[in-house]
Parts: sequence; C-alpha cells; structure tokens
Amino acid sequence: MTARLSWLAPWLAFALILIAAPRVFPSPTALTMMSLMGVMIIFALSYNMLLGQTGLLSFGHAVYYGLGGFVAIHTMNAVIHNKLGLSIPVIPLVGGLAGLVFGVLFGLISTRRAGLVFSMISLGIGELVSSSSFILRTFFGGEEGITTNRSKLAPFLGHKFGPQLEVYYLIGVWCFVCVVAMYALTRTPFGRMCNAVRENPERVEFVGYSPRMVRLIAFCFAAFFAGIAGGLAAISFEIMNAQQLGAQQSSLVLLMAYIGGVGSFAGPIVGAVIITYLQIMLSDVTSAWQLYFGLMFIAVVMFAPEGVVGWTMLHLRALRGGVAWRLAPAYAAVGPALVATGAGAIMIIELANRQLAEARSEGSAMRLFGFDVDASTLPPWIVAVALFAAGTILVLRLWPRVGDAWGAVNARLHFRGEG
Repeated sequence: MTARLSWLAPWLAFALILIAAPRVFPSPTALTMMSLMGVMIIFALSYNMLLGQTGLLSFGHAVYYGLGGFVAIHTMNAVIHNKLGLSIPVIPLVGGLAGLVFGVLFGLISTRRAGLVFSMISLGIGELVSSSSFILRTFFGGEEGITTNRSKLAPFLGHKFGPQLEVYYLIGVWCFVCVVAMYALTRTPFGRMCNAVRENPERVEFVGYSPRMVRLIAFCFAAFFAGIAGGLAAISFEIMNAQQLGAQQSSLVLLMAYIGGVGSFAGPIVGAVIITYLQIMLSDVTSAWQLYFGLMFIAVVMFAPEGVVGWTMLHLRALRGGVAWRLAPAYAAVGPALVATGAGAIMIIELANRQLAEARSEGSAMRLFGFDVDASTLPPWIVAVALFAAGTILVLRLWPRVGDAWGAVNARLHFRGEG
C-alpha cells in the first residue's frame, strides 16, 4: 500500500494543481496563461519523445502542432455549418489523428536516417509546410488564418465552453490524460527500445529490432500528441494562422525542452511552464524578450546542460547526502559576480533597445531598475559596461571554485555509495 501511494502521490499532486490553479489565480489573464501552459506541456512532452527519448533532434515539430490545429478548426467550422452533434471535447482527438496522419506521411521520409540528416530533413519539411501556408489559402487562410466560434458547437453536459474557465478545465483534463499516457509509454518495452536507439542503434539491430521502425513509431506518437496540443490551441484561441507552423514555434518547443531538461520526463513540463510565463510577462515588459530567451538557452546549454530539473535534482541529491554545505562557500563567492554580470547585460540590452526605439521616434528616456535614465547619455552606458565587465572577469576567476566544490561533493557521495 505504501508503494502504491508513493507511486500515485505525484499524479494526485499534479491533478490537484490543475484543479486548484484557477481558484488561486482567477484573473482572466491568469486563466489564459494557464490554458496556454497546459497546451505547451503536451507539445513539449511530445517533442521530448523525439529528442529526449529517441535522440531525434527535430527542427520542424511545429508542423504537426499546426496541422492538427488547422484540421481541428476546419472540423469545428464544418460541424457548425452542417449543424452536427459533435461537441468540443472530441475536437482535440481530431487534431491528434490529423497529426498522426501527417506524422506517418512525413515520418516515412525523415526517419530513414538519424542525426544531422534527420534534423535537416525535418527543417526542410517545416519550411515546406510553412511556405505552403501562404499558397494554399483555402486551407490555411493566408496571413489572416482561419477563425471559428467554439460556443456554437453542441454543448457537452450543459457546457458550451464559452467562458475561459471551462476551456481551462477542458485543457486540464486533456493535459492530465496526455501526460499520463506519455509517461506510461516511456515505461513500456517500446519506450526502453527508444532509449536503446538513442544510445546505440547498431546494438539494437544486433538484438533483432529495426532502429528505423522504432524511430518511425516514436515519430508518429510524437506527431499524434502534438496534434492534440494543436487542437486544444485551436479551441482556446479560436484562430490558427501560419505562425503556428513556422520555425519560431519549432524553436520555442526546443527551448522549452532544453530549459526544463531533456534528460527527465518532468523537464519539458517545467520548461513549458517557465517559458510560457516568461513569454507572456516579458513581452509586456520589454520588446527585446526574444533576445533574453536566446541568451537563456545559451546559458543553460553551457552551464546547466541537464536543464532546470536536472540541476535541481543534483542539489537535492547533495542535500540528501548531507554534503550540500560544501557548495555554499563557492556559491557565496560567485553569486555576486553573476548578479553583476546579469545586471550589466540587462542594462546594455535595454539601453541599446531604447536607442533603437529613439530611432523610431519613441524617445530615449526610460526607467531601468527603478531609476530614470537617458539612453542617449554616457553615464548609464559606463555603469552597464563596468558592471558587465567586472562581473564577467570575477565569474571567470571564481567559477573553478564551483567545479572544485562539486568534485568534492561527488567524491563524498561516491564514497558513501550514493553517487
């Protein structure tokens, strides 16, 4: 009974978070953000089925998300026009089946090879579909996209899903089901075989399995769940356009997976929540938010390749082993330097961005870290460059201490048999 409860506890906690979140954050903006988070969790986990589980780096995964959304929104319009009895909760499954069909079609081509060849083929398919969206205007709607009205579909248990709260709970149910399904898939023999193909495809052939077939099946599963995410996005926003198919959407899901950590199942979930929150909040604060995303991606790849979840698990392991205190002196030394580097970098970016805004006749005056500054004057630039330069020099000098501290921690854990 204890083992069963320990296994069920994370899922019960996840379900309770999904149920209670609208009660804690009831504002319309929060509901919209959390709805998008649910969609992106499914999308990011579907991408991690390729990258984290099977070792396939795709640059065009948004194709199946977007095509699933477009098929779902056309289905909704057809149901409304023909007055069919189909209700909203079934629509995400339509998007998933559409993603599966296109996954089989494009997967037969792209999964013939792995590695760089697969990545380039996925990029080519993504650009092909994205460019076709401006040609096949009947299906994609051109630059305006395709719109619908979800409240005109048949009600489900008396709910027509007009209010955003009802849409959130619909997305929450689908999110929970898809997360459980994808986790269960990783625990099957097929999931283990995907890991084997990622690590050593030649050995997989020696034991009698086809690496290409394993990659194809994983690709189809990933496309199916991405299509479900696209269908949920079509329901939530009631519009689909060419941006949902393009390289920007594909790079966004790649960012989510890497920031959260591709080495763990929870990594893409955490990454989707973080990136979605920052995407909405930073876009209201600065117009250079995409640059911050790029810098964040570079920092994670360079200094924390395991992602946020992997980095957290390392520290939890040190805490359980009772040796986390060995990290404190090194962190205390390098922490202020990192803060100075970050503050200087933010100041440089925002000052440069304001200079560009001045070129657009928006003025050079701005408010930065609670102070009124003029981006066209020299003093703020001097402070920004000095902070960045001094912080960077100190980080480079002090960072070896962090490596030495982690070496001592790992040696101690290995000595205790916990490494």
